Amino acid sequence: MAKAGQRVALGLIRAYQLTFSALVGRQCRYLPTCSDYAAEAVRRHGVWPGAWMAAARLCRCHPLGAWGYDPVPMRCEPVPAGQPWRHGAWRMPAVTPLPTEIPRDPAALPEAHERDSSSAAKP
Repeated sequence: MAKAGQRVALGLIRAYQLTFSALVGRQCRYLPTCSDYAAEAVRRHGVWPGAWMAAARLCRCHPLGAWGYDPVPMRCEPVPAGQPWRHGAWRMPAVTPLPTEIPRDPAALPEAHERDSSSAAKP
């Protein structure tokens, strides 16, 4: 029964990917895309936890949200029966952008060593 539910869920996700997603284009802020994430979550953890993980991912995917690599968790922690929303990570940590230039120590530059040795030679 669980395998039939997985096949139906995966079929619906694939139908979305081939129809609506193909028409709109890939606009996802994350890698893998939201539909690929949903399919992987359903394959790895089953329909119920996978659907909650996918719902949480869709809620995180908005213009003011985070971006970047967000894989499906390898393990699915058990949650209380009345709290299925705990399967998903509803917020992403803030992404720190990389600096455009890495600060360097001026003493480590070759020109600094040449200047220091030339100034030391002069009385």
